[in-house]
Amino acid sequence: MITNTFYFCRMLQIDKVLVSDDLKDALFSCDLKACHGDCCVEGDAGAPLEEEEISILEDYIDFIKPYMRETGREIIEKSGVFDYDADGEYVTPLVNNRECAFVYFEDGISFCAIEKAWLNKEIPFQKPISCHLYPVRLSKVGEFTAINYHKWSVCAPAIIKGRKDGTLLYRYLKEPLERKFGKEWYQKLATEIEE
Repeated sequence: MITNTFYFCRMLQIDKVLVSDDLKDALFSCDLKACHGDCCVEGDAGAPLEEEEISILEDYIDFIKPYMRETGREIIEKSGVFDYDADGEYVTPLVNNRECAFVYFEDGISFCAIEKAWLNKEIPFQKPISCHLYPVRLSKVGEFTAINYHKWSVCAPAIIKGRKDGTLLYRYLKEPLERKFGKEWYQKLATEIEE
């Protein structure tokens, strides 16, 4: 029997997806009370967007705007729902080259206006997949998609909580990995890791 799952250069291959060993080894569990959602307000570019997500955001922006801050709405109205990063890739726009235009704050914690509209059942789109998958990032490697763990100091509280809870990164990301690659793909990943 031929299998399309193998280890290659510290990567696990499941179908056309290359998975960093960090995904199976790292302990991680977000702790918003400790990190304050700083991944939405720090960095040098907005969150990566897939091309089809741009049209979804354009279709539902009127439902998202009420949850956005005024500064974010102004950016969207002036420039649209996306921008480009230094590599020419689609990203969410930033306010003052810092926070995502879609961010809003509650009790000092950053939240996503897109997800707020989704939680209130006003739109069928939860949030960009790059945000849902964070702290991992996707990249193209030829015909493959690579999943790599983006290690960043703002997520230090999540590492502490993950160690305390014993939560492995691939388990923490089960829902967004299934959303992106499907439940069958995730089951293959889990089976390969657990074996």
